[in-house]
Amino acid sequence: MRLASLGSGSKGNGTLVSAGDCLVLVDCGFSVKETERRLAGRGLGGDDLGAILVTHEHGDHIRGVGALARRYRIPVYSTFGTARAVTGKAAGLHRCDWHEVRPGRPFQIGALAVTPVTVPHDAREPCQYRFSWRQREVGVLTDLGSVTPHVLQAYAECDALVLECNHEPELLANGPYPLSLKRRVGGHLGHLSNQQAAAMLAQCNVDRLQHLVLSHLSEQNNTSDHALWEIHQVMEQGRERIQVASQTGGFDWLDVS
Repeated sequence: MRLASLGSGSKGNGTLVSAGDCLVLVDCGFSVKETERRLAGRGLGGDDLGAILVTHEHGDHIRGVGALARRYRIPVYSTFGTARAVTGKAAGLHRCDWHEVRPGRPFQIGALAVTPVTVPHDAREPCQYRFSWRQREVGVLTDLGSVTPHVLQAYAECDALVLECNHEPELLANGPYPLSLKRRVGGHLGHLSNQQAAAMLAQCNVDRLQHLVLSHLSEQNNTSDHALWEIHQVMEQGRERIQVASQTGGFDWLDVS
């Protein structure tokens, strides 16, 4: 089992998860041309993808989904609310091979068992995903404003975790965003701060983690140093397991053994 990223941040997101001969893409927030370029950088093409899983309808997660899926005839999976939210828009899933997912109900894509997880975010019916293969668990958890008991239970036992560390509260408070956007980002339906991510990890089995990737960092309201400092407070051992995903390059393939 392995995972990689095409890019992570407010300008576009895409995470690759692979097991056996199955490869899926979680979100596609880039244009088709840019997605193809980034896939090529990982030695892949659009026709290598077995499915696209969508977390929610915001542009940095769904911008290229519909067009990419239609070009390469890739099945698309999302909640009904997400599909409904983009009906009639350029990113819409009409004319795609669309499949509804229901949070809490696992389903199978090739070798991968996939569990959609409900998260608190300001979208129609957002979810994140956990992947299982041969007793290994990979979690993708970005774009949520708070960690609920349900979220914690779903992600407490992972072998690899892509976790949102969106902002540093002080930088957000003193940054360039208008007050309304600051309240949205920092609210219960916004994005996780470094401190919230660290508090969640403090309740997880971090000894099990082979890889932890800090993701969706705000270019205006966070830095890698701020995010890593907070996470290091709860993961003092094995810091070599931790890395930060970038907007331009995501992160390279990580093997989960």
